[in-house]
Amino acid sequence: MTRQAYSFVRTFAPQPPRELCVDRHYLLCASAGALRLEAQGQAWLLPPARAALIEAGRAITVSMPQAATTASVLFDPAFAPPPLAPLTVFDLTPLARALVAECGGWGESEEPLNPYAEALFAALAAVAWRLAEHPSPVVVPAGRTPLLRRALALTERRLAEQVRFEDIAGEIGLAPRSLARRFEDETGLTWRAVLRRMRIMRAVEELAAGDMPVTKIAFAVGYTSLSAFNAAFRELTGRSPTEYRASFRP
Repeated sequence: MTRQAYSFVRTFAPQPPRELCVDRHYLLCASAGALRLEAQGQAWLLPPARAALIEAGRAITVSMPQAATTASVLFDPAFAPPPLAPLTVFDLTPLARALVAECGGWGESEEPLNPYAEALFAALAAVAWRLAEHPSPVVVPAGRTPLLRRALALTERRLAEQVRFEDIAGEIGLAPRSLARRFEDETGLTWRAVLRRMRIMRAVEELAAGDMPVTKIAFAVGYTSLSAFNAAFRELTGRSPTEYRASFRP
């Protein structure tokens, strides 16, 4: 019988999308690089200093556009209650980071946790479950139908360009009005709102990848004005790009 909770750290090379499903509640924390997570028609970004809480038995899709190092903590469903949502991405506090690091001394084993370790994992679960009540706003729709997923993929491939909605609609064979309705019906957002979120998500990936200047990142994701980029970034994340990058490095 595997212990009530355990932890491990792994480093991954860039990887294409793959399905992940485990029989334990899964706390996935990024310490370097960034991961993309997809479930229930939405996609999240997991950069450093963020965590994803995944309910036991829930299948999600994970991709790694760049090399990444993660710390994972798995909780037996009998040890920790079900999370409020199947998948939630949220910011880690200094306390949560310290607990994740301290729990790293207990890997998978047949031996039960000692009282100190059990108390540590219980404290981490209590903190993580509470933090998950305040999810990250950096999320974009993944699309429910093949047609909308194609429109989203075309949009994402052209983030650095001055992409036009009419061109996307034309390439997938729909009138702009029809595609606009599909966006509203499937995502609850306009195409332009989705484009803005995609650009900010790509910017977060670049911020996590290294030390590229913020101005270059702004231009690389399709903004022609640094002030417009900063305003859009702050509107979605509540921080400036520089502040967001600083939060990766405790």
